[in-house]
Amino acid sequence: MSDDTEDQIVEIETLPLDAWHRKKGARMVPFAGYHMPIQYEGIVTEHGWTRSQAGLFDVSHMGQLMVTGETAAEELEKLLPGAIASLKPGKVRYSLLIDEEGGILDDLMVTNATPWIDGDEEAGTEGHWGEPAYYLVVNGATKWDDIAHLREHLDDAVTLTHMDEHALVALQGPNAATALNRVMRNVIDDMVFMESVTHDFGEWPLRITRSGYTGEDGFEISVPAEFAESLADRLCAEIEVRPIGLGARDSLRLEAGLPLYGHDITTETDPVSADLGFALTKRRREEGGWMGHEKVMKVLEDGPAQKRVGLAIEGRMPAREGALIYSGDKQVGRITSGGFSPTLERPIAMGYVDTGLAKEGTELEVEVRNKRLPAKVASLPFVPHRYHRGK
Repeated sequence: MSDDTEDQIVEIETLPLDAWHRKKGARMVPFAGYHMPIQYEGIVTEHGWTRSQAGLFDVSHMGQLMVTGETAAEELEKLLPGAIASLKPGKVRYSLLIDEEGGILDDLMVTNATPWIDGDEEAGTEGHWGEPAYYLVVNGATKWDDIAHLREHLDDAVTLTHMDEHALVALQGPNAATALNRVMRNVIDDMVFMESVTHDFGEWPLRITRSGYTGEDGFEISVPAEFAESLADRLCAEIEVRPIGLGARDSLRLEAGLPLYGHDITTETDPVSADLGFALTKRRREEGGWMGHEKVMKVLEDGPAQKRVGLAIEGRMPAREGALIYSGDKQVGRITSGGFSPTLERPIAMGYVDTGLAKEGTELEVEVRNKRLPAKVASLPFVPHRYHRGK
């Protein structure tokens, strides 16, 4: 029985590549307020293709924001615990939006997108860096809250622009660089993980970032919406590239041990408990001055009550989000992400357990369909990352 009312009907929006996905035979589902492709050929097939070749993902539901102004870095450092002011042009950093209680509002990527202004040789002027600009990619389900939070707390001296006329695609896999290099020669040759460039490909102005959320080498490409289909067609014309749905994206990021906002991290979790302490850079820990600093430092000093861990589960039955974790008869935690790993061919999961039980190799049990399944705390990632960090 449906209990939908007029007030409960949620409008589902259409992404720039919607027709392209349907033409490719994708099964579309509502996700984060949009119709999104969950799969084309099947999740396991698409997962394996991305691990061995290159998969093209549509991640246009994510929020693309630009923060500009002379004090943009200082303003962002009021809300993020990462060192933004020392981020050099073209470099990318993972960071977090933290609330006043130390909870995680969102995780995001920050790129120093400050443009280089060429000099005029005839006029005798030298080139120089332009107005500071920071490109943020935030989660689709939280982007409107993020925008409201940023608008509320950023000073009026900086400008926040929602790049809602841009699509975002992710090319991921060991052959992603080979395929992209064939399409755009000499653009990505010197790029390593967490670097970003702008590139005019014909009439398409692109931002290419060597990053992604599958654990594989790969690229995220921001493109004006009107060119998104042409770009997707051009990339999928390469023999290594196939379109991949959200289903495989989720199993890939789980194998990579990467947290999913709204599941593995929320406002109820802090960076220390979530094992994201690397996002709290040393200078920022010591200097403070960012929202939630005191609360997060208290957890860091005292130690968290629970920690996010990986779990290797015996048998073939996967444990899903919400499954309870036990040590003997005592409930000690809860699964936040879980599924069957196509690469490892066994169930894996992430969840929070009491800190005293977070050591690798600790034997626990997970309750699935009223059965207790043996599980061991495992190191993350489950499948090693293959980011390109240079020679």
